[in-house]
Amino acid sequence: MVDASELSTAPTSKRFPTTNQSKHCYMYYNSWHQCKYDYSEEEPQCAKLKSWAFSMCPLEWIEKWEQQRENGTYPGPVPGETSTKGHH
Repeated sequence: MVDASELSTAPTSKRFPTTNQSKHCYMYYNSWHQCKYDYSEEEPQCAKLKSWAFSMCPLEWIEKWEQQRENGTYPGPVPGETSTKGHH
């Protein structure tokens, strides 16, 4: 039996590009929304982040996350939100 204190997450690996891309997809998506909050949709850097998110993320994920944002159920970071309730 493995002791729980010995468990850890493996680092990213070039052998598993899908895993690495999923992490980048999520990061770019959240960075895009943070940029829109900090500046505006028209900010060139925000447009670049949006483009990267849409090129790396499956459209189904983006549609789901956008719906969750509208419903207030998005589990990730929400720019401008001060409460961490419901976030992991």
